[in-house]
Amino acid sequence: MTGPRRLGWRFRRSPLRRPSYLVEAWLLIATWTLAVVAAVVTGTLTARAIEQNINGLRAERHAVSAVLTEDAELSPSAAEGSDGGRAWATVRWTGQDGRVRTGVARVEPGTKAGSPTRIWLDTEGRLVPAPATPDQAELHGTALGTVAAVGAGSAVLLAGWSGCARLDRRRLAQWDKEWADFDPRWGHRTG
Repeated sequence: MTGPRRLGWRFRRSPLRRPSYLVEAWLLIATWTLAVVAAVVTGTLTARAIEQNINGLRAERHAVSAVLTEDAELSPSAAEGSDGGRAWATVRWTGQDGRVRTGVARVEPGTKAGSPTRIWLDTEGRLVPAPATPDQAELHGTALGTVAAVGAGSAVLLAGWSGCARLDRRRLAQWDKEWADFDPRWGHRTG
């Protein structure tokens, strides 16, 4: 064949075409189709599951008012940006049972003792981080869904590539056998 390879050359009838070429052609079609389907389904299901999980966490948390019991100093790690620009400080709030509770929460840096702040509690009244917003949930779902889609598609493509490599090894072994059968008919060898 001169020039670029034509698509579908494995399907054309030829006395030189081995059955393994046809198997390989169908294997490639099935591999690419399954890779696309697996990527789309896996990515969509993963993104939806992540978003539902984050939205479920948001539904379990509620905000309450608290009062700082100490000044909120910006820690060295927060100044470097590794703590989200928030400071840790001790806060006091009244629980649903009427008891006064204290704990350490992330608050705006520079807030003075006695200032009101908003903290988040879970269903058992424990301090928890602020829940992700719906936009953040969608971003997390999209990012992790994309990673899952690429992984699923890559796994299918790797399996297809493995099947094609196996067919190539089998084809080479057949050629070696046929050449070994045909070679003695040529007569003497040089060298």
